[in-house]
Amino acid sequence: MTETYEVIVVGGGAAGLSAALVLGRARRRTLVVDAGQPRNAPAAHMQGYLTRDGMSPAEFLAVGREEIARYGVELVRDTAVDVTRGEDFAVELASGRTVRARRLVITTGLRDELPAVPGVAERFGRDVLHCPYCHGWEVRDQAFGVLATGPLSVHQALMVSQWSKDVTFFLHEVAEDDLPDDDLRRLAAAGVHVVPGEVAGLVVEDDRLTGVRLANGSAYDRQALFVAPRPIPQTALLERLGAEMTETPFGAYPVVDATGLTSVPGVWAAGNAMGFGEQVVNAAAGGYRAGATINGEMLMTDIDAAAGV
Repeated sequence: MTETYEVIVVGGGAAGLSAALVLGRARRRTLVVDAGQPRNAPAAHMQGYLTRDGMSPAEFLAVGREEIARYGVELVRDTAVDVTRGEDFAVELASGRTVRARRLVITTGLRDELPAVPGVAERFGRDVLHCPYCHGWEVRDQAFGVLATGPLSVHQALMVSQWSKDVTFFLHEVAEDDLPDDDLRRLAAAGVHVVPGEVAGLVVEDDRLTGVRLANGSAYDRQALFVAPRPIPQTALLERLGAEMTETPFGAYPVVDATGLTSVPGVWAAGNAMGFGEQVVNAAAGGYRAGATINGEMLMTDIDAAAGV
């Protein structure tokens, strides 16, 4: 069965729900396809969103779904597995359903690939963290560890020193000789203690992180561990449509204009589907911008067609 909408939003996170809210209020028949796998699901709270600071991600999404429903926006829990472009866009869902629309908003986000250190995945979003702006205040002045996963980990170690003056940088699989002298000087200036050697696991007591254990058997008392996951952009649909992509240190993302319009006419991207650094508040703003732009563009296109101009 094929159903036709004016706009399909693929992704039901902050960006997708925000775009759908604007489109619903603009009286556009809109469908949100939500796979139900939000990136921030492991976190108990989200921070830095004015008036929503401390709200749980699950509650935020539940309220958003209620709001879009008020304006007739449909939401289906499904996964978009393919898309083709003709006179309009045909989106194939995992359930076997095909839906069509004149415009698409892709807000499929990204997936965090965590380092393969025992205990890291289990405690991610609790006391194993990645973003000091998201979690730094909550663990301020505690004993921090930072797990090196690549060259950008030095930057992470320097950043978290704003929230604690007790920071230990575990080099893990990075050789100390591979660190540039300037980086070593920066770490020393920030008071960051550098520890070579592979990290074998975490020390957990009473469901709380209490330390980091090295392969040589030594352990360091730590209360929070910052890691830098490898981001995996969920951009398969954009690539399927032939969108122009650009390589970044955090993966390949679509080239977009200020409104989120990709190189494919009629296709917008918002949230982490368009860039690594989009926090919840940024994603919501990007979704709003895309939704408003799409409504205006469709309106003027239809008026010009009716006027013959």
